[in-house]
Amino acid sequence: MAVNTIHLFLNPTAGRGRAGKRQPRIVELLEQRGINIRYRASQSCGDLEAQVKQHVNEGAKHIVVAGGDGSVHEAVNGLLKAENKAALGVIPTGTGNDFAKACEIPLNWEHATQLLADRIAAGETPRKLDVGKFNDRYFTNGAGIGFDAKVTHVAQSFRLPIGDLVYLLAIFRTMLDGIASPHLQIVADDYVWDGPLTLAAICNGPWVGGMFHIAPMAGNSDGKMELLVVKPVTRRRILALLPKLMAGEHLQEPELVHRSVTTLKISADQPMPSHLDGEVQPLQTDFEFTMLPGGLDLL
Repeated sequence: MAVNTIHLFLNPTAGRGRAGKRQPRIVELLEQRGINIRYRASQSCGDLEAQVKQHVNEGAKHIVVAGGDGSVHEAVNGLLKAENKAALGVIPTGTGNDFAKACEIPLNWEHATQLLADRIAAGETPRKLDVGKFNDRYFTNGAGIGFDAKVTHVAQSFRLPIGDLVYLLAIFRTMLDGIASPHLQIVADDYVWDGPLTLAAICNGPWVGGMFHIAPMAGNSDGKMELLVVKPVTRRRILALLPKLMAGEHLQEPELVHRSVTTLKISADQPMPSHLDGEVQPLQTDFEFTMLPGGLDLL
């Protein structure tokens, strides 16, 4: 049966402010297919998550978020922390749009809106996607501990309208402070590591930072996480690895270890930076990851 009403949540600041400018056209495209829109704008960090949770608890069955990976992250946490269930639709209007790439959602936001409107109007059955859980929060695309989390923090401080290149610029800026190699203990299924590392990436999708094909083997409906560990490296070595990371041709490099896992625990000897779906998390020392196979309904 076709859906008559959806709740549209939009982060006006996503994509360096582009999402807010696109809101009237997004609503127009959805309404052209006979869909009633109840529109909500995010006002601050955490607001979209709280609004989604509230409206799902009040009976909303279909949530659409227009934004980037951070907006999707908040929406998914609101959905999965609610007492009721609802399906999620995504219109990519962010900077990296890694989740959209992983789900083969068109990166052209108008095309994506039209396809989503057609699926909603036709009442198509949602897809089942895996969701990761990191301590008490959920993630859809990936998590990182160490160097890439520092890069994410730096990238968020930039306000330059340069799209994916903001992450590349953030890498160069982060390297100026040196490449830390904190001591980490990792236990993941039958894999154990105890020693210094540059970073640990936990991937549910193949892309991070919009342009880095870090986990080409990753699929968000296979019930697995892809763990990629990078041993201590120099600035010069990072520069040499960047083109391979962008092309997805780095998996045979000697500094990198890859394992497909279902459970994962990481402990650090000092508070560590981390990110979930590109959202910086508080410094912490203990990280526990699990997978929720088919935990998300995607419109």
